[in-house]
Amino acid sequence: MRDTASDDVGAFTVTAPHRELLDQILDKWSLAVCNELCERPSRFNELRRAIPAVTQKSLTATLRRLERNGIVERTLLSSRPVAVEYRMTPLGKTLRPPVDVLLAWADTHLPEIDAARARFDTESDLA
Repeated sequence: MRDTASDDVGAFTVTAPHRELLDQILDKWSLAVCNELCERPSRFNELRRAIPAVTQKSLTATLRRLERNGIVERTLLSSRPVAVEYRMTPLGKTLRPPVDVLLAWADTHLPEIDAARARFDTESDLA
């Protein structure tokens, strides 16, 4: 394994505000919601159908968290009955490139990660 200390890059500093924000926008449901909303605005029930494993409570909490962080905006539509539509904000749209980089990294390194997991599990079973 390469020694990362010799890389010529800036310090890797993750502060409490960084962790809090990343926990809130990169969790399982937030990524799924952002994936759907990057394609087009959606109503709540459209999101529920697009992400069938999410509960109503989790989806509501996720949308509120993303709205609080300025990633998603909620718009009341003038229809009968009143409907709500969610869409990515300009700030939210800036998440796409870094998330794509992380996904590309994962795709590239999944075989190595799977091998490391298998080694760890084998060694743990022997201990």
